[in-house]
Amino acid sequence: MADSFPSDGLVLGIESSCDEMAAAVLRGGREIVSSAVHGQESVHAPYGGVVPELASRDHVRVVSGVVEAALKEAGLSPAELDGLAVTAGPGLVGSLLVGLSFAKALAFSNDLPFVGVHHLVGHLVAAEVAGQGSGEGADLVPPYVGLVVSGGHTALYRVGAEGLPVLLGETRDDAAGEAFDKVAKLLGLPYPGGPAISKVALTGDPTAVDLPRPMARRGGLDFSYSGLKTAVSVELERRGGLRSLSEQDVADFAASFETAVAESLVARAARAMKTESARRIAVVGGVAANRRLREEMHAAGARGGFEAVFPPMDLCTDNAVMIAAAGTRLLERGVRDDLSLEAFSRVPIGEAPWRDPAQAPA
Repeated sequence: MADSFPSDGLVLGIESSCDEMAAAVLRGGREIVSSAVHGQESVHAPYGGVVPELASRDHVRVVSGVVEAALKEAGLSPAELDGLAVTAGPGLVGSLLVGLSFAKALAFSNDLPFVGVHHLVGHLVAAEVAGQGSGEGADLVPPYVGLVVSGGHTALYRVGAEGLPVLLGETRDDAAGEAFDKVAKLLGLPYPGGPAISKVALTGDPTAVDLPRPMARRGGLDFSYSGLKTAVSVELERRGGLRSLSEQDVADFAASFETAVAESLVARAARAMKTESARRIAVVGGVAANRRLREEMHAAGARGGFEAVFPPMDLCTDNAVMIAAAGTRLLERGVRDDLSLEAFSRVPIGEAPWRDPAQAPA
């Protein structure tokens, strides 16, 4: 018989899969007791994207301070926790190893139940967590369709009543967030590209630049964004390059690109909702913070008879709240890891170390 886990258990989550180092404490898998996030925008901005070696080095520098900040805000010592959850992957292996190694040491030294979490499962669970009084997502429970859209991932999942995500479709090349970063660089905008494009797009005309909607004429639920990025590059060159553009031209490019991405995501999501006969879709990941995507998805839901649920803004980007929440669900089912757990860069949700609930120890 697996060790029992308290329904109001306090779980510390640690997230370090890319360029954020984060720690958070949750009570009962939903109540956010504390949350601390250290970003690295200033570290990577000169390079226009995340440099893996620099990311992991910065994580080494700040990990203990971030965890200490989360515990201090919660008013807890490590010994007062009921469990610990950490991102095991996917992500940058060097970055993952920093958080995973620290979590192992903390769990061992305080004799805490310890579990590794799949990063994408964490994002999906984020939509189920009530955020800082917003109430958004508080009543979301499986089954539902999940759209994970971030810098490294763009995929649709069916989240069944048992809570296990099953892949429906994914990007064949670039992730949507990656395309935002690359197009921002083409337009001379700063890193990170998503917020930069969205800000400039506010004054742009979304119909000014004729850009394709990726895979619009194809069936299925997969995505593709490398062609859209190339289309922006070709159109820029046709117009004489970035130096030939006015400030308004750049805003028009940004608005047109943002709209093309949003419409392509919404079209695939709406198709998934119809295929799965689903009533609710959770849109999660960094790109879920995009204003135009939120507007387009809510409008599509009104037309198609489904509800779109987005996490609070602070739970869209990488955070440890989602890891603590997903970890709590595993710990409640009796799932435990030992110190042999390894980081992984590219393992689908349906494979170890993510576990099928039906295979959880009794």
